[in-house]
Amino acid sequence: MTYQIEIADTETCVSAVRHIRRLRGGSQSHLLAASDGAFYVTKFQNNPQHVRVLANEMLAGQLGQFLGLPVATVEVIDVPEHLIEQTPELCVETGKAIFPCSAGRQLASRYVTDPDSPEVHEYLPDDLLARVVNLSDFPRVLVLDKWAVNCDGRQVVFSPGPSGTDMYATFIDQGFCFNAGEWNFPDGPLRGTYARKSVYSMVTGWDGFEPALSRAESMDRDEIWRCAHGIPEEWYEHDSDGLSRICEELYRRRSLLRSLITAFRNSSGNPFPNWTKD
Repeated sequence: MTYQIEIADTETCVSAVRHIRRLRGGSQSHLLAASDGAFYVTKFQNNPQHVRVLANEMLAGQLGQFLGLPVATVEVIDVPEHLIEQTPELCVETGKAIFPCSAGRQLASRYVTDPDSPEVHEYLPDDLLARVVNLSDFPRVLVLDKWAVNCDGRQVVFSPGPSGTDMYATFIDQGFCFNAGEWNFPDGPLRGTYARKSVYSMVTGWDGFEPALSRAESMDRDEIWRCAHGIPEEWYEHDSDGLSRICEELYRRRSLLRSLITAFRNSSGNPFPNWTKD
């Protein structure tokens, strides 16, 4: 069966209208205000990691949404040349060299709250993790990270929950899935896992990964390919064959998910201390 890659239409993209601030991290992303009134964490094609991390973010983000995970919503954002020219802060630093960020279609992840809110945290101590209302999503997102071989540690941000006193976890930064620019699947027991292993303590059996695990295992080729539709071709260097191999490998790896999770279960540190069910 032949599959057709659908190319993103620039006219349907949101447009960047204002630079808010530079953000931390190896991809040197920036927070931008967009034409739809929302704010987006934006990664640029000429980021220091690799242009393919943009394609990885979109594909893995779409997979995560299919699995029902609270991943950051990913969009294509058009960054106009005049905004780059008028904003010296929109630059990429590599060693001692400084280059303007690339204009055109970039990767945008919806920011979780108002950019001026002091309530967004990248880290919570163990005693505050009990306030996270969707803590059970941590083992579920492990399904995505093992399936797509997230070669980075699991990244997450915590923002105010519905009550204002609790917190909500949003899983971000899928750029190192498929081993970043390498586009391969070097599995490892600890890859893609969260640094604070206490977030896995509620797992007592395979039901702790549901419904994400069953959804991934039953996902057919068409559904996987639909997650790849709309990725701008320049994000994967016009390598349609390479993107096809990624999609086909994802289809094949569905049957490996339980063994990959089991390898993490058997790793040092006893990440699932309460897993007692067969």
